[in-house]
Parts: sequence; structure tokens; C-alpha cells
Amino acid sequence: MQSLVRRRPSPALVISLIALFVSLSGVSYGVATGFIDSREIKNNQVRSIDLRNNEVRTRDLRNNEVRGLDIRNSTVRGRDVGLNALTGDDINESRLGKVASAATADSATSAQTAGSAQSVASLRPIPRTTLAEGAAPVTLLTHGSLTLSAACVGNGVATDAVLRVATTESSSSADGFPNPTILSVPVLNPGDGPQAVALGTTGMGGARQVTSADFAASAPSGNAFTGQAGLIADGAGGGSCVFHGHAVLQG
Repeated sequence: MQSLVRRRPSPALVISLIALFVSLSGVSYGVATGFIDSREIKNNQVRSIDLRNNEVRTRDLRNNEVRGLDIRNSTVRGRDVGLNALTGDDINESRLGKVASAATADSATSAQTAGSAQSVASLRPIPRTTLAEGAAPVTLLTHGSLTLSAACVGNGVATDAVLRVATTESSSSADGFPNPTILSVPVLNPGDGPQAVALGTTGMGGARQVTSADFAASAPSGNAFTGQAGLIADGAGGGSCVFHGHAVLQG
């Protein structure tokens, strides 16, 4: 009888066995019922191979927690970005290449080598200019050694709107239409002064007349211009002339 009492387990051993049974049965119960929570999982032990492919969804991720270091380089594509969602603040402009169709625009910065862009870059407007009959001539355009001027001349019968060309370089030349002398100026020197190259005159009785005139001039140094102007001659009220147009500069 005393031997049986000596072999009976102590209260501490009984409690330990009960605790072990409960802990083991708890895990087994969780596995059996499918209710394993984070308490049954050791920290940092769930790995990629433990997750079924395509099963982690946006509702499983905390907002604003996925960062750039969580995404493989060069895997985000246009279809992953909302339409019109990127702005200038999202783009490093210094890393952008040139638009293919704009690559040739570099040459347009130089009028000497830009081909067709040269005439556009050197297009010079002639602003609308009004002169009274007998007033001092006005310079409309200067290019290198060449100068285009306007004069309003009257002779008591008619009022003439005249375009003139002068040069500071020997052996220059000029021409225009309609030319008051009918002839071009094949040799124009500094001492010749301003030479008329185009003229518009009033009609019968000094009536206003509008003329479209072409003009051109060039110098041996390579400076040249061509252009077109509107000439308005009006004999009324003492007479007046109006000039306007454009010119293309070369050289």
C-alpha cells in the first residue's frame, strides 16, 4: 500500500502533463478546424513557397506599404499605370531623349546651314510706313552694306511712292519691278546714292493707286535681299504714300 502511494505522480507533474496536453491539442485543434492565427505561426517563418500563386490580393496588403524596393526593376509597364496619371513631376526630364521628328530642329538654330529653315529665320517684315509728299525718305531695311528706303515724291501732277536701294560696297547691284527707269542697276557703287528700283504712282487726277512691287539687291560680300512691297500713292490732301511688305535676307 505504501509502495503504491510512493509511485503516485506528484501534483506538479500532473499540472505539467495537463498543460502539455492542452498546448498540443490546441495546435491540433487549429489544424483540424482550419483556424490557425498569427499566434500559432513563428515570426518570419512564412515564405513565398507557402503561398499559392496569384492568391495574395490588394485586400491582403496594408495601404501605402508596397514600395519601390519591393518591385523588380523594369517590370512596371505602361499598362500598370493609369491613363494620364503621370505628370511632369513624375518624370526626370534630363533623362528624356529627343522626339524623333524634332531631331533635325538643331540645324534650324543656324541660318547658315538650316536649308529651308534659312529663309524662315531671315524673313524680315516691313512695317506699314506712311510718308507725306515731299517728306524726308525713311529707311525700311538695312542688311550689311545694303539699304532699302522709301520716298514720297510729288511733281504737281502726280504723287509717286518710290523704293530705293543704296550700298556702301562697290560693284553691288539692285533691281525692281515696276522700275521707274525700266532698267535694273547692274552696277551700284557707294557714290551713286539711293537708286530707285520700284515705283507706284497715282492715277488720273491724283487718284489713289495701289501697286505691288518686287525688289532685290546684292553685294559682292554675299549680303543680299529679295522681297515684295505694297505701294500706295494718294494725291489727295497734299499727297501721301504708304509702304508695307516683307524681305528675305541672305548672307
